[in-house]
Amino acid sequence: MKDSVRLYKEPHSKACDLIAAWPGIGNVALIVAGYLKDKLNAEEIGEVEPFDFFDPIGVMVKDNVVEAPQFPESKFYYWRNPISDRDIVLFIGNEQPSFKGYELANCILNVSHKLRVKRVYTCAAAIARIHHTEQPRVWGATTNQGLIHELKKYDVVLRGDIQIAGLNGLFLGVAKERGIDGICLLGEVPAYTTRIPSPKAALAILRILTEILGIDVSLTDLAKLAKESEEEMKKLAADAMGEFIDRYTRPVWPPEAEEDEEDDDEDEE
Repeated sequence: MKDSVRLYKEPHSKACDLIAAWPGIGNVALIVAGYLKDKLNAEEIGEVEPFDFFDPIGVMVKDNVVEAPQFPESKFYYWRNPISDRDIVLFIGNEQPSFKGYELANCILNVSHKLRVKRVYTCAAAIARIHHTEQPRVWGATTNQGLIHELKKYDVVLRGDIQIAGLNGLFLGVAKERGIDGICLLGEVPAYTTRIPSPKAALAILRILTEILGIDVSLTDLAKLAKESEEEMKKLAADAMGEFIDRYTRPVWPPEAEEDEEDDDEDEE
């Protein structure tokens, strides 16, 4: 897999922090990484060729014509920090491979070594028993005890024993194997909203992540999106409650039967 990565440009920096993201519950990681990429105007510097990690399982048909197979994108982006000697590298994968995730993680970390990455970050969702109107908390996990003390400086919940599914978790495990520092931030997501995007959880993570990284990024647009998402959830909840009431509070007997019983009562009187 030596030729799996194509770097268009190899920035010369003293050190970098890497933020890696793949799809997951609530698409929390992708929202975080995509928002940072756009707000920092990060430059695309390379990609992982998909052929070693992905197999198309179907094709699209438009106007009755079959299109060529489509592969997911897995790209690197770079942002030079003008006020610090720690720049930022973003890796964003549009899809998680069904196999060879371990190999893909090592492939990305090989590139990270070239780019002088000193620490890696991932993000994920923490399924919690909270209401969608509540402010989600952020959980934290690290690759070593020293980083736990650092996380205690921020508003991060340390839950002890948890599991982080998929590459957003596995990537940190592979980083630990290779002696690379790593942190995962997990935003709480209501258990009943796991199938829809969660900008609110992503916003909670970004408030802490930007503080840790020491970068100034406006979160106004994401806050607006989170608010709109909450309003949409309220509407969906109201619609669902209305359907529930309509379905389960109907009379158990036909209206005609009720009228017949009333007539019988009148006759008895």
